[in-house]
Amino acid sequence: MALDDDIRILSGVGLFEGFTREQLRLMAFGAESMTLPAGRDIYAEGAPADCAFIVASGNVALFTERDGERQIVERLGPGDMIGEFALIAEGRRMTNAVAESETRLVRISRSSFHRILEEFPETAIRLHERIAENLQLMISRMERIADRFTD
Repeated sequence: MALDDDIRILSGVGLFEGFTREQLRLMAFGAESMTLPAGRDIYAEGAPADCAFIVASGNVALFTERDGERQIVERLGPGDMIGEFALIAEGRRMTNAVAESETRLVRISRSSFHRILEEFPETAIRLHERIAENLQLMISRMERIADRFTD
């Protein structure tokens, strides 16, 4: 996929709102595009989280497995980001992720993302505010689905 296509995809992601074209270009240049067939695992629950994925096309299911049963936590489609907090800090994946259909993903590594923030500190400040808002939204969503994670 062309660099311009990846820039367009990144520009539609809420977390990157306010990023300049140059910042998006740098991020796209360091990103990896991948196309996965339906049924392909993207990552497993408990795996180290060192990157985020943007769904460019297709559909992804986030799920947990309890007592051998798959419990869907969320379904994501084009423009959605998976694992955005992995861009900021080390951690582990809290769910499994699988491509439900042929899916094109744009993978952004934490190290690549940090280089952009170091180069553009004003963007880091705006991003900090946006992440705080997103964290509050995530906590609210988790509270609504908490019973799915308990035995």
